[in-house]
Amino acid sequence: MNIISFDALRTLHLPNVRYIKPEKMFAHLDEIRDADWVLFPEYWQINALVHGLKKRIFPSLSTYMIGHDKVEMTRAFMTVIPGNHPYTEIAANTPTESDRLFDTMYYPFVAKVPRSSMGNGVFLIENPIQWKEYCSRSDVLYVQEYLPIDRDLRIVWVGGKVIGGYWRLQAEKGFYNNISQGGQVEVSLVPKEATELVEYVATCLSIDHGGFDVAMVGSVPYLIEFNRMFGNQGIPNLQQNSDNAILEYLKQHRQTDFEPLEPTPTIAV
Repeated sequence: MNIISFDALRTLHLPNVRYIKPEKMFAHLDEIRDADWVLFPEYWQINALVHGLKKRIFPSLSTYMIGHDKVEMTRAFMTVIPGNHPYTEIAANTPTESDRLFDTMYYPFVAKVPRSSMGNGVFLIENPIQWKEYCSRSDVLYVQEYLPIDRDLRIVWVGGKVIGGYWRLQAEKGFYNNISQGGQVEVSLVPKEATELVEYVATCLSIDHGGFDVAMVGSVPYLIEFNRMFGNQGIPNLQQNSDNAILEYLKQHRQTDFEPLEPTPTIAV
């Protein structure tokens, strides 16, 4: 296969991959046209690659579009798994909507800045002062029910399968489970309900690369969000497993045009 990558680190161990710096893309258009696959482009490159050059990209176009911000992601989740996503409201940041949401949500509740990651831009709202602070930081009001958990799951999906998963225990400062915010990794049994939910959602939405964050409330899994680009610190050999899964996936699809995956599992809501 003729493969071009725009991310040197994430494709370092893949064989026969040509790396091009993203900002040098327009100096290598002929090479890109000849490629079978283009791996890990930056978001600003997507329209040119997919619609201009008609290239197959990995991760998929759906992965980029849905994972670009939490508003788009949440609306997709509310469509395909309304019973397995925390209750969420999204509104314009106006005085009327701000007052309405603050009066509507049960305390405490969670507020998020839509385009943020690694636990940044996430607020636990317990009083009017915290709400006012959040409203000053986000153009869009994104509020979500608070789930009674002290840990969540990170489940890694690459190609068309789960390649690993682990628990993230709450940080000492409370509320945050993200590793970047002080959360701790615990490698233990991942509930089947959580992996089945990830499989269903990723397949439905044609997502082929992501770290999915799932909360278990009793035996019910709730999908909070997914990250198109995820860290590899939680599972031994995660990068190697990811590389193997990517290569296998590219080989499976190299002879045919890319077709979105069809949903097969069923999740009881």
